Amino acid sequence: MPRYSGVNHLALVTGDMDATVRFWRDLLGMRLVAGLGRPGYRHYFFEIDGRDMVAFFEWPGARPLPMKDHGVPVRGPVAFDHVSIGVASQEDLWDVRGRLEAAGCEPSPVVDHGFIHSVYCFDPNMIPIEFSWAVPGADPRARPAMTDPAPGAPGAEGPEPRPGHWPPPVPQPEAEREVYPGEGRELLEPERDFWRRRPPDPGA
Repeated sequence: MPRYSGVNHLALVTGDMDATVRFWRDLLGMRLVAGLGRPGYRHYFFEIDGRDMVAFFEWPGARPLPMKDHGVPVRGPVAFDHVSIGVASQEDLWDVRGRLEAAGCEPSPVVDHGFIHSVYCFDPNMIPIEFSWAVPGADPRARPAMTDPAPGAPGAEGPEPRPGHWPPPVPQPEAEREVYPGEGRELLEPERDFWRRRPPDPGA
């Protein structure tokens, strides 16, 4: 089985990158670490921690989602409910809640889910966000549990991946491996870096 190292980035959509930067960078305090752009297209990355990021595409004509509260069932095509972002301590959770409340974002009360305490809100794109503090000693990854009294057959098999349900992987010979160029390589070209090319702001 492959080994994973976390969520590199979660890619979301906005029609207003300026409002998105103000919320995610300036209100929540996540550094804007990469910005790609050309006419009609922007793709910005915000640092959650040393490993994980959240990113946004800005597409002309994209509109905020209709308000759909966290965890409320819907019918029809759907692929996403909400994103939960971990915070390092209980104090950080209250700090985030205080920032959201001061900004008029109407955060939820702190909710005790047993293994996490959470605060819920929406970003300017009406994306439902949860901020979660992991209760010490209650991490379900350390002791997986199934309390659904009637899980389907796959869920009843336990937490570990089960072989035999998919075809075996097809090894790609090293001589046949190709890597295609894509967006983002320009971030490594110092002469294209807007922040470094722009004269320092004396008022900053």
